[in-house]
Amino acid sequence: MHDILDLESRGLPSGFVASAEFVEAAAAQGKSLGVKPASVFVAHPIQDRTDDEMVALARNAIDSITAMIMDKAV
Repeated sequence: MHDILDLESRGLPSGFVASAEFVEAAAAQGKSLGVKPASVFVAHPIQDRTDDEMVALARNAIDSITAMIMDKAV
């Protein structure tokens, strides 16, 4: 979150992708820092997925990630 704030302060649009396990943590940290950065949350867990499962996860999230990027690019 601090990296995102740093990038945004330099005029570089930023956001993050994380697993759904971190929704509450991201909200809490964002609240404590006074920001709500662009974000996309994907299904949890990540670490034990096969390559095929990761491809499917990415395919399911690509529209949301693309929208986040395009919204920040405007």
